Amino acid sequence: MFETLSLMGAGFVNALSPINIIAMLLSTALGITIGCLPGLSAAMGVALLLPVTFGMDPATGLIVLGGIYCGAIFGGSISAILIHTPGTPASAATAIEGYQLTLRGQAARALSVACFASFAGGLLSCISLYFLSPILAELAMQFKSPEYFWLSIFGLTVIAGVSSKSLLKGLISGVLGLLLSTIGMDPMEGVERFMFNQPTLYSGINVTCALIGLFSMSQVLILAERKIVQRAKAVKFERLGISKEDVKRIAPTVTRSWIIGNLIGILPGAGASIACFVGYNEAKRFSKKKEEFGNGSIEGVAGSEAANNAVTGGSLIPTLTLGIPGESVTAVLMGGLIIHGLQPGPELFTTYAGMTYTFFAGFVFVQFCMLFVGMLGCRGFAQIARLSDAILIPSIFILCVVGSYAIHNNFTEVIIMCIFGVIGYFVRRFGLNAAAVVLGLILGPIGENGLRRSLMLSDGDWTVLFSTPLCWVMIALCVFGILSPILMNRFEEKQIQDAQK
Repeated sequence: MFETLSLMGAGFVNALSPINIIAMLLSTALGITIGCLPGLSAAMGVALLLPVTFGMDPATGLIVLGGIYCGAIFGGSISAILIHTPGTPASAATAIEGYQLTLRGQAARALSVACFASFAGGLLSCISLYFLSPILAELAMQFKSPEYFWLSIFGLTVIAGVSSKSLLKGLISGVLGLLLSTIGMDPMEGVERFMFNQPTLYSGINVTCALIGLFSMSQVLILAERKIVQRAKAVKFERLGISKEDVKRIAPTVTRSWIIGNLIGILPGAGASIACFVGYNEAKRFSKKKEEFGNGSIEGVAGSEAANNAVTGGSLIPTLTLGIPGESVTAVLMGGLIIHGLQPGPELFTTYAGMTYTFFAGFVFVQFCMLFVGMLGCRGFAQIARLSDAILIPSIFILCVVGSYAIHNNFTEVIIMCIFGVIGYFVRRFGLNAAAVVLGLILGPIGENGLRRSLMLSDGDWTVLFSTPLCWVMIALCVFGILSPILMNRFEEKQIQDAQK
């Protein structure tokens, strides 16, 4: 216990180094910029900046990605409030009340409430990140080859199912990722598999190139095929700031939404887009001024924003301890761990505990940076939300190419990124799930190694996969992962219908 507290304290000291403070401020500002641009997403922003973190200290690199993640989730509320167009899916419910407040001339009040609620929800989510992560990490230390095989299956069923509207399409996405993960040298026998005499593919597909292609380059293709969108005119609003009365009024809503968002974040595969509607509906349910909902309620804005930001800390828990991302953004963040030579699991809390707790502390300070940058720069970010697609398309394309090439100064990886951009385009066009493809790519080798090593050590006896209580727990979770999409989709549809009433 004393050692853990010592590591936590050291993490806060390390997180406050000048380079980390600068990284927090810049990454949070960049995340808000990406989030407030309609059509872009937090996952795209994190994927685009992965190559930039390659040469950084691992803790600093993860802090940068965490800053982009949190900033983008809040940034989506800016365009949702000002132009009734959510910058990210996580702010869909915010647009319901936020835009009504803008029409009433209270845009600054709505933005201030959104910023404060986002800060509070994100900060409170760090509590569970600190105290639940070590417990799950200790449990993960009991895992052996059979358990790792079932863990990989669980990750695929959860992400492929819950994050897709169609269970079948979600599973197809996961299988596609698994097939792509077989490219490279066989880990057990050293045989070339689908390499086409390309030395670059010796270690398999570069995860970072795949992420940039699937999330960023595919967005370029999506934007380029449609008519260039000119954003709405600037909205005039008064001075930003939140009153004591508003804080007092939204405090119960923020607390309630924090619990909701945290629980949804910890549940792998749910995500901020569900949390925002649940938080909004519960704010409406418990409000003493229900007549304001639909006409501009700060409780509705606070309920949505506190919930979707509370997901950020919660979703990191299964990602870091079990290697099961809570949503698409954390699937990309897991790729960030891998490019730094770190494998999610117990080692992050033993061998690399110093780095992990520095990241945790940095994640806490990112919330304060989000509050500071958000309150200070909302007026400027509101103008960014008006950028035309004619500017966005070439800008994102250049960043994709430069980022892919900069990883190893290898043009072949730019080609791989472009191929995955085309794959990502068709994945999105056919309603498949890019996050499930990424997870299949990452978890495929883990599951393959777990299965083949288990069978090798047991002389081909399949019963080894059912030999321990932990195996049966993981099997039960796999069944839950397959069934939960049906229940979650029905629940989300009900929440959306209730929000629209």
